Amino acid sequence: QLQLVESGGGSAQAGGSLRLSCAISGDIGDHLGGYYCLSWFRQTPGKDREGIALINEEADNIKYAANVEGRFIVSLTGNTLYLQMNRLEPEDTAIYYCAAAKEAVCWRTYMSNPSRFSVWGQGTQVTVSS
Repeated sequence: QLQLVESGGGSAQAGGSLRLSCAISGDIGDHLGGYYCLSWFRQTPGKDREGIALINEEADNIKYAANVEGRFIVSLTGNTLYLQMNRLEPEDTAIYYCAAAKEAVCWRTYMSNPSRFSVWGQGTQVTVSS
């Protein structure tokens, strides 16, 4: 069984940094096959889940949402997915989720289509104060 577990959330001041981790347990190759797309989404109350970063298994296909590009960095090391968040803004306050999809390519459109992702973590809260 494939499981994703986020950690690293918390509180930060605007302009500060946080790093989120997503530990992947289980054999992702067995569960999703040789090609997969990992992602970070976030959600605030009353809003749809928003995709903010995508990365494939080789880490050579990476995409960011416009509102985080240049501030956030997604990376994959072994079985851990990371999201380095810099120059945080109060608008970044949300619950952050990692997710995995059995997809050969991380298309940008997947950021607005969370149903593409079949495995989700439980989420971690990030709160940014001004």
